Amino acid sequence: MTGTTLDDAWIRRYHSGPGDRPTLVCFPHAGGAASYFFPLSGALKSSLQVVALQYPGRQDRRHQPCPSTIAEFAEGAYAALKPLMSGPVAFFGHSMGAVIAFEVADRMRERLGAAPSALFASGRRAPSTTRDENVRLRGDDGLIAELRRLSGTGDEILEDEELLRLILPPLRSDYAAIETYRYRPGPKLGCPVLALIGDEDPRCDLDEARAWADHTTGPFSLHTFSGGHFYLTDHLGSVADLVSRQLGTP
Repeated sequence: MTGTTLDDAWIRRYHSGPGDRPTLVCFPHAGGAASYFFPLSGALKSSLQVVALQYPGRQDRRHQPCPSTIAEFAEGAYAALKPLMSGPVAFFGHSMGAVIAFEVADRMRERLGAAPSALFASGRRAPSTTRDENVRLRGDDGLIAELRRLSGTGDEILEDEELLRLILPPLRSDYAAIETYRYRPGPKLGCPVLALIGDEDPRCDLDEARAWADHTTGPFSLHTFSGGHFYLTDHLGSVADLVSRQLGTP
């Protein structure tokens, strides 16, 4: 099933949810596309409106330049999502998407005096934590090795040279954006923040996930699942239940 564009090229809706419920906005990981959240959208369709962001430079937007910084991602996403912010919205970001979601929420706070109903930060350390990472500087073989290490890309893609030629450029660009991102201290968010991680994630440990608590004056909770960076694949039902309970839509 393909997504349908709503108000902007950034936004995809895969299922129709109840019209009177909050909208959950999903932010993909580095190299990822809106379609990554198709299963989560399906799991939540009876309780929430779900939309996913399609970043420039991939799938049907592959001929458009990739954003070069997290700020550029956040500005484009904010502009696309602003019409939805007249009603209740929550953000779910995975990996790089968690940082973009945080930056969009910060713009929402600063420019609208509002906040998402909740921020779900999945598979990503808090913005204020840093690591010295240089995946962006590796050759193609190094990028492919990283994809294998994170176990989020099927072998049928990793062994297909034509597909790799499509996914490696935006992946490298996304890594450059997230690896050069630096948090600028400022006012905290006021919404609940929920950190979700796999207990074997090489990209985020428990202390780095707990540091999300420093970015909000609202409630914070940490939720761990068995698995690695893409734990969501094996725990879709549990994650959907967590989102529904938090947003009051069982």
